[in-house]
Amino acid sequence: MRFPFHPGAVPALLLSASLLGAVSPAPNTQTVTVRNKLNINRSAETISIPASRLAVLVKKYGAKNLLVKDASGKAIVSQAVDNNGDGTVDELLFQTDIKANASQKFTITGAANAAAQQPKSPYTTFARLVPERTDDYTWENDRVAFRTYGPEAERLVVAKQPGGTLTSGMDCWLKRVPYPIIDKWYAGHVKEAGFYHKDRGEGYDPYHVGDSRGFAGIGIWENDSLYVSRNFTGTKTLANGPIRTLFELSYAPWQAGGRTVTEKKILSIDLGSNLTRFEEHISADKPLPNVTIGTTLHAEPKGVRGEVKGEPQQGWFRYWEPMDDAFVGTGVVLAPGQVQNWKDHRTKAKEQSHLLVIATPQANKLVYYAGFGWTKSNQFKTAAEWDQYLATYAKRLASPLEVTY
Repeated sequence: MRFPFHPGAVPALLLSASLLGAVSPAPNTQTVTVRNKLNINRSAETISIPASRLAVLVKKYGAKNLLVKDASGKAIVSQAVDNNGDGTVDELLFQTDIKANASQKFTITGAANAAAQQPKSPYTTFARLVPERTDDYTWENDRVAFRTYGPEAERLVVAKQPGGTLTSGMDCWLKRVPYPIIDKWYAGHVKEAGFYHKDRGEGYDPYHVGDSRGFAGIGIWENDSLYVSRNFTGTKTLANGPIRTLFELSYAPWQAGGRTVTEKKILSIDLGSNLTRFEEHISADKPLPNVTIGTTLHAEPKGVRGEVKGEPQQGWFRYWEPMDDAFVGTGVVLAPGQVQNWKDHRTKAKEQSHLLVIATPQANKLVYYAGFGWTKSNQFKTAAEWDQYLATYAKRLASPLEVTY
């Protein structure tokens, strides 16, 4: 989970020859204090240290030769990330579990061979373009996996050839193992079409996107119509690693009620999270009334209806639905102040029933978090547990960990 940096005060160093034992911090070490101001325990929290705070260490040792150690002196997993692909590291990430109202101290140390001393994580985050399956783009962590669709999938539909998908909607891959499955499932698909649509013990893909928004695609809602883009036209993988995967999707200009819309997404997911972070960059040649996040409401099998729930004042929304022999909860979390309205929009039009969260972008940007929980993963057993996860996620976003130096 990503939290914005909050600058803290650097304590003054009292230098006095008369103070026996007073020692200035070594030039190859930076101390960091992390504070949880909420009355709840927090797990798998990602701490981001701007590279500018570590400039001396980075210059001397290089960003990949920095070790993060906890209060006991134990080295913990970290990841240096270049957020924009310009070749310069922008932040150093590490994760922690922290008790309610607690503080923790960490040290960041530089060493010539620190890269070789980095502890290895048993799990990871991962994303890539999949040219062997009509240019899907997929991403995952230890809890969930997702995909969306590229230009070749669109071309096949336009040419009325089999195997295509025409949508900028987002797909859920229901995994129930902590290790990566993307490469394995696609390798299976190359040998057997639809390999990943059957659960062989690791999970599968029963989630239907079709012409819908999937679990978190966006559009412009106006006059009871949802205007949307087509498939992505370009991708850029910016980071893969033990804590975060980060990538960019670009789209061809599209029409929305007489406007020409330009769109780019920057997506990321951190280890331990069920939600992807969406940073939507969107503008038009005329003012946009909103940016609307859509979650598909699948046709109810055997008369069993899914349940929509929204808590706009807290900033979270969800759909809980039956899927084969289990249940799936999809969810969206965003800043409450950006929510204009929300709708449980049901229609007879195929694949057009959605939970719609109508939001106001700020400076042509909207940030939201979206993902899912699946009961067969044993992460959540009931709708109430999924609701609690989303509510807690919203609280954590509203009160990021405080980082001081």
